[in-house]
Amino acid sequence: MISLSIEGKQVEAPPNCSILQAFLHAGETLVEGVGCMGQGVCGSCRVLVRRAGKQEVITALACETLIEDGMQVAFLDFFTSPARHVYRLEDIEDSWQALQAISDIFPEAADCRHCSGCDRACPKGLDVQRGVNLAVEGNLSEAGHVFDECVMCNLCTLACPELIQPNHLGLFVRRMIASLTLRPANLMRRLREIERGDMTIDLDAPGAQPPH
Repeated sequence: MISLSIEGKQVEAPPNCSILQAFLHAGETLVEGVGCMGQGVCGSCRVLVRRAGKQEVITALACETLIEDGMQVAFLDFFTSPARHVYRLEDIEDSWQALQAISDIFPEAADCRHCSGCDRACPKGLDVQRGVNLAVEGNLSEAGHVFDECVMCNLCTLACPELIQPNHLGLFVRRMIASLTLRPANLMRRLREIERGDMTIDLDAPGAQPPH
């Protein structure tokens, strides 16, 4: 059995358990932030972790972090930033306005200290700082790609001394790119079929509910 501390309570769990599984094994009940339970895709189970013999405290996701003897774990409660970025994609009419939109909506992004705190905080290992800098420079496609696997855990925002909220900037960039440039080909074809009135409906398809 592996012995570790979770939220100040000493618990034991079998090897190869994640922190979340060890928490459940100790008889605790998860009443919120259960999320994906092991896939690391929702970012709701953020924790602070100190390994035995180490001074450094790191951030991680409890669902995908394996327990170790002597590990100390503290869950980070859900938090919201006092500053909110309000925008409407409809107001950005073409890509020429993209750079100004970033400057207007996320002015603090230009104040990045290049401290790499966001990179160290990211449990998915993303180049967060690079993504922020690319967005400020106007390299939107590259910036959006950096944040493709972001799970919106907000740990980079918590780590940023300039309160940049990198994950929200990344989400904004990805939304803006999709709004201005990307249109799924199959969706465009289907919309045109609807407009022409010649969209065919297969009433015998599985799950179809034809009118009676």
